[in-house]
Amino acid sequence: MLQSIYDYLLLWSLFSIWLVVLINQVLVTSGFISYLKHNNKKYREIPANDLPFVSILIPAHNEAKVIAKTLQSILELNYDDNKYEIIVINDNSSDNSAEILEKIKEENPDRFIKIINTDNISGGKGKSNALNIGLAQSKGAFIVVYDADNTPEKNALKELVYSILKDEKAGAVIGKFRCRNKDRNLLTRFINLEGIYFQWMAQAGRWQLFKLCTIPGTNFIIRRSILDKLGGWDTDAITEDTEISFRIYKMGYHIRFCPYSTSWEQEPETLSVWFRQRKRWVKGNYYVITKHFFSLFYKDTGSIRFDILYFIFIYAIFLTAAVISDFIFILSFGGFITTTVMGYSLLLWLMAYLLFVLSVLISISAEKGELKRSNVFIAIIMYFSYCKLWSIIAVVGLVSFIKDVTFNREITWYKTERF
Repeated sequence: MLQSIYDYLLLWSLFSIWLVVLINQVLVTSGFISYLKHNNKKYREIPANDLPFVSILIPAHNEAKVIAKTLQSILELNYDDNKYEIIVINDNSSDNSAEILEKIKEENPDRFIKIINTDNISGGKGKSNALNIGLAQSKGAFIVVYDADNTPEKNALKELVYSILKDEKAGAVIGKFRCRNKDRNLLTRFINLEGIYFQWMAQAGRWQLFKLCTIPGTNFIIRRSILDKLGGWDTDAITEDTEISFRIYKMGYHIRFCPYSTSWEQEPETLSVWFRQRKRWVKGNYYVITKHFFSLFYKDTGSIRFDILYFIFIYAIFLTAAVISDFIFILSFGGFITTTVMGYSLLLWLMAYLLFVLSVLISISAEKGELKRSNVFIAIIMYFSYCKLWSIIAVVGLVSFIKDVTFNREITWYKTERF
């Protein structure tokens, strides 16, 4: 009896893993096709008179190590200086961010720079709250958000603006973000490949197939009229980007992907910082799943149903299956249990693993200089190492989320530490 249970569990888990890997392979392949379509296109110029006034929001909490570089790169954007304002929400910082920001503002008296310094009463409540504070003091018809560690390329803003102006049904447009410190250590090399795979290629594929994208939290533009109707960002959401994406979908808009707009950001360089950041992502995405779950059963849900199901598969079914399959494999090799399908299971697992590696290699081939020997090696070991760490985080994040809901605990927002 127990043997048959183990067999069924093993087959179910491998089928689930196969299904998610196959879905990602389809998305990546579609994303690569999209890349081939757009790769040779050059930058599109917008007549100066047609440029709309844009408000750029930069939420920042204790970002003294990176904020100067970020602000300088935004000041150097290829966009009419009189057509955009920069609003930095220095959110209850205890470092010298305020002094750094004030100095930059004094050095650029002819630019529209606004510094909002909050305290522990008005601020310190997370990114959503900081963005809402900045939104209330902004003037632009379009709102652009950059994280405090970002250095957008010079044409990044113009490309976002161009894409949203040409598409009236686009409620928002997202660009790419890349890992600035990718060569720091093995962890940042994993993160670099993850970003290209899950963000660049998968986002392009989702746009290609379903006209769906999820706002990544930085390097995006959104219509102010939509934010006003939505009442801004959800302050209970710690992945405010994903949550507001779903509400934009429900308003009948789509979120467009613009591969020409790129911003570079600093990623975690230690496992402890990475773990806490990713745990916040996991908890935030569980919140989004539970908040919007019943949209699956609405007739007018439309293609958003794919995103809801995709999140459920990734954060519930796939990760549960990964844990179960690993557990059974360990017990079987240790001689604690026996299964009659182990040989077939190993073959299925090997095929899924090879498909995963292929997906990563296809993804990095779309970025200049990334398809190199060292990255091929990292792609080969990624499933056994980096992905397994993700499984642990998913379990820890789920347990923490359940405790928050059960005991009505206040949701805290972990700010990623900088280097």
